[in-house]
Parts: sequence; structure tokens; C-alpha cells
Amino acid sequence: MSEKYVAYVGTYTHGSSIGIHLYDVDVEEGTLTERKVVPVNNSSHICRSLNGKYLYSIADEGVAVFAVEPDGDLTPINKVDIDGMRGCYLSVDQTGRYLFVAGYHDGKVTVVHTHQDGRLGSVMDGVFHKGLGSVAERNFRPHVSCVVPTPENKYLCAVDNGIDQVKIYRINKIRDRIELVDILRCGRESGPRELVFSEDGRFAYLICELHNEVEVYTYNSGGNRGPVFEKIQTVSTTSDNVDRAHDAASGICFSPDHKYLFTSTAGDDTVAMFKIDEESGRLEKKFALPISGEYPKDIAMFPDGKHIAVVNHESNSITTFTIDYEKNILVQKGRPMKVETPNCILITKQGV
Repeated sequence: MSEKYVAYVGTYTHGSSIGIHLYDVDVEEGTLTERKVVPVNNSSHICRSLNGKYLYSIADEGVAVFAVEPDGDLTPINKVDIDGMRGCYLSVDQTGRYLFVAGYHDGKVTVVHTHQDGRLGSVMDGVFHKGLGSVAERNFRPHVSCVVPTPENKYLCAVDNGIDQVKIYRINKIRDRIELVDILRCGRESGPRELVFSEDGRFAYLICELHNEVEVYTYNSGGNRGPVFEKIQTVSTTSDNVDRAHDAASGICFSPDHKYLFTSTAGDDTVAMFKIDEESGRLEKKFALPISGEYPKDIAMFPDGKHIAVVNHESNSITTFTIDYEKNILVQKGRPMKVETPNCILITKQGV
């Protein structure tokens, strides 16, 4: 592939790590080479602007934004307070006007204004979730773990890991507000964690941390009736014969051609691959295999679709694998790379 790619890995910084680790990506070999570390306090999630010019990161101060240089390096622009506890997930809308922040600790969805020059502006809206959860060790409180706009950019889905719900908000672009229009209620103690949409926007895939499952939904924006989600399948993310009570489904991503879905599960410490039926959106599980690490918190595909990177939070490592689609196996590429408490990984084109 002629384009050059980089990987950004966000880390916790209460130990020896100091921020976002920047790696050069060898696409053909399926390997990463660390170039530098960009200081950020506890970068638990990162995302890139749709125009590719900016990178946003969760930080203790709220959210930090960086300019993406031609070689992939990051230059700080500014940071903003989100008027709440630190967030855990970021996404952007398709107009480039809004940055959405999920608040795990305070159960809040925050909408931040993004300026055309890359600066983050004021908080436009903030909504605290209410309700009681079903998992005692999480204090029965709301914990927003993911915020993602629907494909047509009309609604915002806020996945709440604490109260087993996905709250669906209309994005009011006139008032710069989000307005609750529906609630997708998940199984009791399922712990929904992250939601992704198919490339054509017809299907949604919700990974549930405590049930260790992916729920498959058909999706329709619904016109004047509002958004419509209909569950059509539930499939396990784990290997066979495991103690699921101590597992936690964590990462989820598509292959670049969107023909496969991948998930990672902590405890089981595996990555699973599912083939997606193009017509129905249903999943066919091909494997769930070990990743030579502990707590695979996030995963990312290489742009050729032939390799996958896994960030292992507890074993302080990144492991990369070649995917053999015919034999349905993973082949590890070299030794695990050391990086302290990695949280998230983004593999993307170098520069704009």
C-alpha cells in the first residue's frame, strides 16, 4: 500500500507512561515500531476528526485536541473542561461541529463545540442519565461507556453500561442540544459497552461486557416515527467452555472491507472473528483464539485487513497477528511490545 500509516495508543499515566504512544505501521509485515510519546494525562480514549486534521483525547483536564502533522506527529492545540468527571469515550458528528463525550464515572453525555480551526470550544449540552442498574459492584448507577451518532447523523446513541440501556437522543442542530427520543433496553446485567454500525447503516452491533455477547440489530432511522432498532441475533464472544462470570467483552471493530467483525474478551483473553452475512447482517462465528496477553481492552485492524493489533491492559503489552481467513487462525507477529496500561488504539493514515 502506497499510503503510510501510524498508530496512536492511549495509556493511563499513573505509572511510568506519559501519554499517547505514536507508532509507525508496517502494513505488509503487520508490525508496529514506536516513534515517540506525546504527553497527555490518562488518555483513556482517542478519536480523529472526519477531515483528519485533528486528534481528540480524553484527559484528566477534560478533552485535549491536537493538530495532526503531515508525518502523523501531534501538536497540542488546547484542552477544555467538560463540566463533569473525566470521560471514557469520544466520537464526532458528520458535520464536524460536535464532539460527543461519554462519562463513565458520572453517567453524563456531553456535547462540545468544535471550531473550524481545530480548537475545542464551550460545552453546548450535558445530560446526566438516571435510573438504577442491576450490578451491585457498580453501585447500581448509570455509567455511559460509549456515544456514537447514527449513520445518517440524526441521532446519538449513548450506551449505558450501568443501567443496561442505550439511550437514543435526537441531535437538535438548531438549538445545539440533544433530546431523548427512545430507549433500547438490554438484558438484565448484560452490561452493554460499545455500539458500532455497519458501513451501509442497516445494522448495529452492540457488545455486552458482562454477558460476553454481541447483539445484532437491524436499524432504520424511521422517518417521522423515530429510530427503529430490532434485535435479530445474539452470539457469544468467548471461546468454548469458559467461566464467563469472570470474563468481560471489551473491544469491537470491523475489517476494512466490513465483511468481518472482530471482538476481544478479557478473562478469556481472546479475539473472536465473525463473518457478516451481507444481506441479513447476521454473524457466523469463525474462531475465538488467545492473544498472548491479559485484558485485551481494545483492538484495531491494519488497513490491508490481513493483520490485527491488540492492546493488553493488564499485561502492559501490544500483540499483533496475521489473520488466516481460510484456516480461521491467528499467527502472532514477533514478541509482545511493552507499553504500560494501554487503553485504546487507533490505526490511521499518516497526516491528512
